[in-house]
Amino acid sequence: MAKVPYQWALGERPPPIQQHSVAKHEILRAYLVAYIQTLISSPRQEEFRLTLIDGFAGGGIYRHASTAQEILGSPFVMLEAVKEAEFLVNRERQKKVRLHIDYFFIENDKGAAEVLRSELCSRGYGEQLGQTIFIFQSKFQDRAKEIVSFVKKKSHRAARAIFLLDQYGYAEVPASLINMLMQSLAGGEVILTFAVDSFLNFAADNQMNKRMLEQIGIPDLFRSRTIDEIKKSEKDWRLFIQGCLYKDLVNACGARFYTPFFIRSSKGHGDYWLLHLSQRPRARDVMTRIHWEKNNHFIHYGGAGLEMFQMLGYVPERDSEYTQQMELGLGFCFDELAKKASVAKLSEQIPHLIYPDPDGMSFGELFASTCNTSPASAQIYREAIGNLLQMKELEVIGQDGTERRSAVRIHDSDQLLPPKQRSFVF
Repeated sequence: MAKVPYQWALGERPPPIQQHSVAKHEILRAYLVAYIQTLISSPRQEEFRLTLIDGFAGGGIYRHASTAQEILGSPFVMLEAVKEAEFLVNRERQKKVRLHIDYFFIENDKGAAEVLRSELCSRGYGEQLGQTIFIFQSKFQDRAKEIVSFVKKKSHRAARAIFLLDQYGYAEVPASLINMLMQSLAGGEVILTFAVDSFLNFAADNQMNKRMLEQIGIPDLFRSRTIDEIKKSEKDWRLFIQGCLYKDLVNACGARFYTPFFIRSSKGHGDYWLLHLSQRPRARDVMTRIHWEKNNHFIHYGGAGLEMFQMLGYVPERDSEYTQQMELGLGFCFDELAKKASVAKLSEQIPHLIYPDPDGMSFGELFASTCNTSPASAQIYREAIGNLLQMKELEVIGQDGTERRSAVRIHDSDQLLPPKQRSFVF
């Protein structure tokens, strides 16, 4: 994942990479493996089409800043994740699923693009260059529409594509560009980094800052107030601006579903956000499941239920030897205690959403309408509904009229209803 301080040149030693960026690679790998397995769930499926785009690809190779170990960059993370997913999908199938995956690695720096091409060739991917792997030395925004057209032609209705946009700062990928990707591709997703601390440090009441906000696509971020006014009136002005920024950025990007978390640099470079943006609740659920599975990478600073939360986060100083992050004591961690708290809180809150309407709502509607404000995965929602079924606080009816006795196999189309034998006063 390319950063301005990183410098690549053929024959030179690879640039150092910090542990917080290695954690970011792990998030990407785990998500891609889970995503592909989730979408290839039917035993009758024979083909799967996907395009993976790394908009700031870098040179593809680093050395760990602490251990000097060789670390492969995001282009290789994508390639290896697909190999792993393909193995897991096909290991018990008699008729194998054929994966049609294309890769676009875009890098504006000439030296980095040359090193990436060399590394791909030396690691056995040379024959795929120009066939399924495409390297462009250019800015991402200069290739975006071309790639969208490629995805549409290749995937037709599904139009599945994942864009990794790991910009160095916060203004290289305007929200309008992401909105175009979201609206053009029904199956499009974006994983975006945003250097929020740098943004806050350079925010000022001047024309340069105004132009920068217009460039990003969030011109009314400060709500017609000056920075000085916000600092004087808000107890935690940085947190206030972050809240406005997050809301405006997500809205401007045009994504229906989103999963936010932060990563904190161990070298004082400041916090940055990693936002997952998508148009489908299933994609959002897959990313949320990764939060729970990789609980050493994430922290959640909100409630366990349906309260709007701020950010999930990774802090490298708390990652014991880079593998087991310790209990932070700073908020909600994605551990077993947090899971129990989430199930308990959702068990309290879900009836208040279901009871007002005698026709209730489907499970899919419940999840899609509330998941952006909860750290819970769909499976945790099901466990909460299972509790309510046991306590006879809820009824679940399948499309065929069958009453569900447990939540294990609840489908999106199943209807959640108030129990007939009880009445409630709010």
